[in-house]
Amino acid sequence: MNNTALAVLSTAYLPPVDYFRIIRSHEVWQLEQWENYQKQSYRSRCVIYSANGPLSLVIPIERRDGISVPIREVKIDYSKNWQINHWRAIVSAYRSSPYFDYYQDDFAPFYNNRYERLFDFNSKLTSLLLDLTGASSAIMLTDRWEESHGESDYRFNIHPKRESPCSVKEKGRYHQVFAQKQGFIANLSVIDLLFNEGPESYIYL
Repeated sequence: MNNTALAVLSTAYLPPVDYFRIIRSHEVWQLEQWENYQKQSYRSRCVIYSANGPLSLVIPIERRDGISVPIREVKIDYSKNWQINHWRAIVSAYRSSPYFDYYQDDFAPFYNNRYERLFDFNSKLTSLLLDLTGASSAIMLTDRWEESHGESDYRFNIHPKRESPCSVKEKGRYHQVFAQKQGFIANLSVIDLLFNEGPESYIYL
């Protein structure tokens, strides 16, 4: 990964660890705000480590059949109790982790308060995660749509079904609650790292 170039990332719900590796390894990064919504991506889902292994948590969105919706306009569907279900899953997965009690009050409001748009919800959560992981990096938004940003374009390759652009040698292991039973699982949501490593997350990233 380039240590100086501008990185461009898509919005993401509780993004994976490698999303934050990219932020840490670039001097400047921007969040794409002009793209159309992409289904089955981290834009509306995250993966945590449950007692039964990887668990995807998906935010339901309001659908417009046959219409491409700009990411900034995508609205969250509150007809389902996804906030309650997501928070219960997170508590169940991480309540015995070393730092969950320390951080849970920071995250709980996101599962009680409503945000109309997915982009705004994700951005607020990402700002919190930047602060808690020690990245302290302000979110800058793209000012126009561009088809490609060259080697610094991570909008589409940080994806649940694609190999991470972070090289294998950069990956390492940290404590995970269920690793003794299920083994270490890499590149889960960064909350997996945060709840298990706390302030040491900065060093790992």
